[in-house]
Amino acid sequence: MSYEHILFDVSDNIAVITLNRPDDANAIHAPMVEELADIAMRCYRDKDIRAAVLTGAGTMFCGGGDLKVFNDLGDVVANYVDRTATVLHHAISRFGHMDAPLVMAINGTAAGGGFSLALAGDYIFAADSAKFISAYTASGLSPDGGSTYHLAKHVGLLRAKELVLTNRLLTAEEACAWGIVSKVVPGEALMDEAMGLARKFAAGPTKAFGVAKNLLATAYSESMEAQLDRESRGIAETMGSRDGRHGIDSFYNKKKPEFTGE
Repeated sequence: MSYEHILFDVSDNIAVITLNRPDDANAIHAPMVEELADIAMRCYRDKDIRAAVLTGAGTMFCGGGDLKVFNDLGDVVANYVDRTATVLHHAISRFGHMDAPLVMAINGTAAGGGFSLALAGDYIFAADSAKFISAYTASGLSPDGGSTYHLAKHVGLLRAKELVLTNRLLTAEEACAWGIVSKVVPGEALMDEAMGLARKFAAGPTKAFGVAKNLLATAYSESMEAQLDRESRGIAETMGSRDGRHGIDSFYNKKKPEFTGE
């Protein structure tokens, strides 16, 4: 599949994904989410991709859904949004379940669906100029894009309600203090920071990262006993992996491990 609205590059086991509608605030529409879903599936399936970075072209990360498209559709807009949201959710699900860590590089405002997408990262860098706003209810809409799943986990239920119901705008520093952002960096250093961490992830134990991500995803939904059972199966799986055996041997023999992602 060729991409018109997203830039996609893979080099040195790192996928770089750039939302590329800068003249339209990188707004989400059906063609873009179809491309994002295809890219997410590639990242999920391709074991040579061991880390991914997602950012936006231009001055905004993503302004959310393309309201002009929505407005022009008239009475058929609900069916369009249903289909578009379903495909977007497929992309977010694949990103969440892939072994490779997903690093977000939030270069500007993340609003609506862009806010939701930002929350899907495993590590979230934000430029110091970035801003975050849920924005859905300001347009009479309810959230999508996984924000109701991720946001309460990041900030707690009461603060999540505040952000969704009042559409409070957060600066990058506020978002970091609230637990939405991992680290705030100067805008000119954003991609260097994101790529530096991605390189560390790409050299790490990819299978262990994936198992750990999936365990943490169920931290609030499973009983303690169920979570302990999943942890037992997870550590047995990773212990039996090539990287697990190599990591133990390297630690025991005081050598630096060289993980292959297997």
